[in-house]
Amino acid sequence: MAVRIRLTRVGATKQPTYRLVVADARSARDGRAIDTIGHYNPRTEPIELVIDEAKAKDWLAKGAQPSDTVKRLFKQAGVTPSFK
Repeated sequence: MAVRIRLTRVGATKQPTYRLVVADARSARDGRAIDTIGHYNPRTEPIELVIDEAKAKDWLAKGAQPSDTVKRLFKQAGVTPSFK
């Protein structure tokens, strides 16, 4: 099973917030998630980004692949994973 770390959109219409979730790569964007490892709110000033670093590193060690946006957010949050 290909596992991805990606964003899931939550929130009201035109007021998006996102959850960082671990999900099967074949599932829908807002479909069933295996685990939630944080949340991201781009609408606040400064941007609100909360990541459970231990869970993130654990999933990366298990082989989960982050999306491009999640890679950028990990770098911004100081989570320095050793993914390829």
